[in-house]
Amino acid sequence: MVQELVIALVAVIAGCVAYAMAAARVVKQYERGVVLRLGRLHDQVRPPGFTMIVPGVDRLRKVNMQIVTMPVPAQDGITRDNVTVRVDAVIYFKVVDAASAVIQVEDYRFAVSQMAQTSLRSIIGKSDLDDLLSDREKLNQGLELMIDSPAVGWGVQIDRVEIKDVSLPETMKRSMARQAEADRERRARVINADAELQASKKLAQAAQQMSTQPAALQLRLLQTVVAVAAEKNSTLVLPFPVELLRFLERAQQGQQPPGVSGAQQGAGPAAGEQGAPERDGTVEPGAERLGQDRPLAGQDVPDRFMTEQPLAGPGPGPAPEFGPDALPAYEPEPELPPERRRSEPFTRH
Repeated sequence: MVQELVIALVAVIAGCVAYAMAAARVVKQYERGVVLRLGRLHDQVRPPGFTMIVPGVDRLRKVNMQIVTMPVPAQDGITRDNVTVRVDAVIYFKVVDAASAVIQVEDYRFAVSQMAQTSLRSIIGKSDLDDLLSDREKLNQGLELMIDSPAVGWGVQIDRVEIKDVSLPETMKRSMARQAEADRERRARVINADAELQASKKLAQAAQQMSTQPAALQLRLLQTVVAVAAEKNSTLVLPFPVELLRFLERAQQGQQPPGVSGAQQGAGPAAGEQGAPERDGTVEPGAERLGQDRPLAGQDVPDRFMTEQPLAGPGPGPAPEFGPDALPAYEPEPELPPERRRSEPFTRH
């Protein structure tokens, strides 16, 4: 009798142990337990720790409450300004309602992934290329709102959405590089022109200041010579003052230019004047030409082209090859008075 009681007690204890093992569950700190009893949702969500369920009646599903980092596959799209781009992103979300995540959607991870891809394609079509490249913060906020609206009913909260990379065609990259280079060149030219303008104003002020003190220009010249000599160059550049050139020009204008003809200085010698002043042996420009042409009748020949030696007639014997006797003789014009007959110089080259 006692033996039967012991066997029954051992059997009960073994059954309790087996039941406890089948009903015992452990929920981790970052998880929540959703109990479905006979297919229906139990009102109480099991907190972290040890919990018991009815074996064969209850079914426990654990839901991860951590923040999930999910990459969004790269999506090809055409922007609003007709540029083909390839954009990928990353999404951060977490479950805030474990029961809704289990009941409202079959697989909340897959649902969030698909919603993120469609929202990303929609954002690409509504945005310009410049917005995708420079104004990503605004696009991230818009993408987050588009994904968070349906995810609220799934018990999922979208924490953050970030666009990782925007891939452009090679032709577009080259065009943008040329545009950036042209913009930098334009800014460099504007800065250089501004610097030249400021320098010209300063130089004008310096010139005005130096004009009041002429000695300042000489001091500046000496400073320039010292600065150039300090460089140990083999060539010394010495600036020439412009004022000195102007002084020489005014001095030349003040002097009477040499070689002015008698016709310009006044009237020539009157007809019948005896003897002309002696001239030096300088041959004026154009003397060769006048020596070869015969004077016209009634035309006054300037004194500077005349000589004191009268025209010699042809004498006996051969004419000398050189000297004043080698000049050809010619008959004077009938209307020319004998007093004005002169021999023209002849220059042999």
